[in-house]
Parts: sequence; structure tokens; C-alpha cells
Amino acid sequence: MKDTSTYTHLVRALTIRDGALVVTERPAPEPGPGDVVVRVVAAGINAADLLQRDGFYPAPAGFPPDIPGMELAGVVTRVGRDVDDALLGTRVCALVGGGAQAAECVVAAEHLLAVPDAASWKEAGGFAETFSTAYDALVTQAHLESGERVLISGAAGGVGVAAVQIAHALGATVVAVTRNAEPHEQLKSLGADETVTLDDLSDLERVDVILELLGAAHLNVAQRRLRPFGRVVVIGVGAGRVVELDLLSLMATRAQFTGSTLRSRTREEKASVAAAVRENLLPLWAKGDIQVPLAAVYELADATAAYEFFATPGKFGKVVLRIES
Repeated sequence: MKDTSTYTHLVRALTIRDGALVVTERPAPEPGPGDVVVRVVAAGINAADLLQRDGFYPAPAGFPPDIPGMELAGVVTRVGRDVDDALLGTRVCALVGGGAQAAECVVAAEHLLAVPDAASWKEAGGFAETFSTAYDALVTQAHLESGERVLISGAAGGVGVAAVQIAHALGATVVAVTRNAEPHEQLKSLGADETVTLDDLSDLERVDVILELLGAAHLNVAQRRLRPFGRVVVIGVGAGRVVELDLLSLMATRAQFTGSTLRSRTREEKASVAAAVRENLLPLWAKGDIQVPLAAVYELADATAAYEFFATPGKFGKVVLRIES
């Protein structure tokens, strides 16, 4: 195994300065033992990036504190000690703790996901975070099974469209919830069996699982639509973080409520998530059975506009930055 880690140069990076986004040049990152460096072609934007920009969601220890980005796609250009140099030159995508919105980023080798030959870079740039998050929440946390009904709030967003496709692939009946009816036909084409707006929730047939991407504004109503032994997994609180819990209903249904994030997990925990995605989702992606719908693609120089667009409601799919033209 050849160590290609020492290679000093400068790379472009999106940098947070006093709440603003600027493109700067930074020393190239160096891979540690078990790591690789990826030359980043595309990187998705996620809600955590906006929070980090605004000073509310610092990167975990070991990741750049001022370079946002939790997912990337690109080519392995250097490997650290104990990493097989056969990885050099391979097309990969990955979930990282931060620093993805730069021309180079360090990734743990065990977190890498192979990008199918038919997938575009912009699609690959929006795959890792959304599909890893959705798979972990639906399968590992909620134990969703074939034949069950799952309600997915915020279904038009990046994680939402991933969750719709994963739940459909699992054989569940998928109920997609959106703010308005505009994306309903697109969601049905991805596997949603039913599509409803927030105003329709109170009349909905009961469900076994709720994947909560919006927060309190949705969950206040949705929690009353659980079947006995229903499960709720909260992974988004953009529409409010405080919910009034109906304890009597909780007792009657024996429901389970939990929440989940990926960013703060250990390297080993993230490796387990990557292994599950590698085994269960990459074959579907390679066959074209799942896809990454794109709301917009921006150049790195236009990152401020990209973040502003991401923050507006009504998007369908991912917003991706093109790091390398």
C-alpha cells in the first residue's frame, strides 16, 4: 500500500466569515491513517450547512470549523497509511462531518461509496447525505417493513425524496406529505402511493411509521394518526422544535418516539451506516431504481445564491454546488 498523503498545495474552499460565504484558498488537507483525499467535483447543500453558516451547528472535532459541507462526490487522489492504493482514481461519494464544499476533502476510507458509471457528478454530489439519513431513519431506527404504512413529511426535499424511494423499495405503502400539491405527481413517479398536503392530515388513514422532517407544525397533527405500536423518527425541526405530546394517545397506541442525526456519530457508527447503504442502496442506484432529483445546480462562486435558494420553500430535490467545473 503506497502512502500518497504528502502533497503541499492550495485549494479553493467555501469559507464562513462572520456569517458570510466567501471562496478562499486553503492549504490542501492531509489524510491520516485510514483516510483518503477526494478531489471534489460536486457537493450537496443541507440544512446543517445553513445552521453552521449562521453559527448554530459547529462541525465535529477533527473537521474544518469554517468550511461547510456534509456530502461530496469526486475522485480519490491520495491515500493515507494503511489504505489500499487501488482506490486511487476511483469515483466515489461520501458523507463527511464537514469540509465537503472545497476542492479537496479528507474522507475515512470506510465511509466511501462507489458512484455508478451511469450517475452524473451532480447527482452523486447529492446522494450520500440524503440517502444515508433516510435509510438509517427508516430501517435502522424505525424498522420499517414491507406491507406497513409510512408517512413522510417534507417529502419534496432531498431527504424526503430519498425516503419515498427507499420506503417504496422496501415494499411499504408510502404517504408523502407536502406543503402544497405541486410536487405530488413527481412524488408518485418516485413511488409514493398517496400524496397529501398538511391540511389533509387529520383525515388520513392511520400509519405504522412517521418520518418527521418538518417538526412541530406537522407532528402536532400527525402523531394522532399512528396505529398501535407505531414508530416516530424525528430528523428535522425546521417548522418548529417544540411539540405538544398527547400522552394518552401514546399510552393507548404504545407508540415509540425517537430522533436521529448522523453528523455527531463516531467514525465506527458512520462506517456501519455506509456499509448498510453500500449493500442495500448502491445496487438500486446502479440499476436506476433510485435517483437523485435535482432542484438546482450552482457553481461554487455562486454559493451565496445557492444557500438562499436552498432556504426557500417549495423546492423538489437536492441543491448541489459544482466545485470543479
